[in-house]
Amino acid sequence: MNKWRAVAIVWLIALGLEAQVEVSISLPQEQFLPGEDIIVTVRIGNQSGQPLKLGQGNDWLTFSLDSREGFPVTRTGLPPVEGEFTIESARVASKKVNLTPYFSLLKPGRYQVAAAVKIPQWQQQAISRPVEFTIAKGHPIWEQEIGVPPPPEATNSAPPEVRKYALLQANFRRNLQLYVRVSDPSESRIFALFPLGRLTSVSRPEAQVDRFSNLHVLLQTGAKTFIHNIISPQGRLVVRHTYEYDDYTASRPRFARDPEGRLIVKGGLRRISAQDLPPPEPSASETSPATNAVIGPRP
Repeated sequence: MNKWRAVAIVWLIALGLEAQVEVSISLPQEQFLPGEDIIVTVRIGNQSGQPLKLGQGNDWLTFSLDSREGFPVTRTGLPPVEGEFTIESARVASKKVNLTPYFSLLKPGRYQVAAAVKIPQWQQQAISRPVEFTIAKGHPIWEQEIGVPPPPEATNSAPPEVRKYALLQANFRRNLQLYVRVSDPSESRIFALFPLGRLTSVSRPEAQVDRFSNLHVLLQTGAKTFIHNIISPQGRLVVRHTYEYDDYTASRPRFARDPEGRLIVKGGLRRISAQDLPPPEPSASETSPATNAVIGPRP
C-alpha cells in the first residue's frame, strides 16, 4: 500500500509541474540524412505565477535520444546551452539546439528525442513528450575526392588533406531533393551536409570542381529555372545564383571554361534573387545577360 501511495505522489507532482511549466519540442522536418543538422526547437511555457530563472550551467537543458530499432545511440558531447535568462509568468521562451554534433546519428532508422528542463528554484525538472524522426540513407549520384588547398600562409610541403564531395538524392514525401555532402574519403567524418534544391526529371545536375577545389553544381529546379551553387572544401555554401532559360537565344545555362581555364556559366539569363549568395546589391537589375564569369573563391 505504501508503495502505490509513493507512486501516486510522484505522478501528482509530475502532473502539477506539467500544468505550471510546459516543455515541448519540434523539428523542422520528419526525415534527415546521416550527418545532416537536426535543429530541435525547445519551447518553455511558464504558467506558474512567478518568474522562472533558467540557463545556469550547461546541464539545465538536456536531451535523451533513443533508437526505435533498439540499437544504442552514442552521446559524443553536451550541447552548449549555458546562458542565464528569466521567463516571466504567462510567457513562453524558445531555444534552438543542433543535436547532430553531440549524438552519433549515422545509422539509418527510426529515432525519438525528448528534452528535460531543470528548474533549480524548485529542485525539479519538466520533461517534454518525445518526438520521432527518421534517418534515411540518400542515394549517391556523383562523387569526387579532392585535395584541400593549403592556406596562403602555409610554408610546409606536407601532402594535402583529402576530402570527398558527394551529391545525394533523397525522396522526402515524394519530393526528390538534391543534397551535397563533404566528408573524409571513408565517409566516417562528415564536415557538412545540406540540401541544394528540388530535383526534377527534366535533367541531371552538373557537377565540376574548379582549380581551388571548390565544387560547382548547376541544378535545374523548374522548367526554365537553374541554380548555380559553389561549395568550398570546408563545406560552406559560398555562392548561389539563379539563372533562367533564354527564350530569345534558345540557350540554357551550362558550365564552360574561359581562356584562362576558369570555370564559368555560359548561356541563359542571370536572374537576381533574394536567395542569392552573396546577397544582391539593392540597385541590381532584375535580369542580366549571361556573360556569367564566376570565379571560384579561394578557401
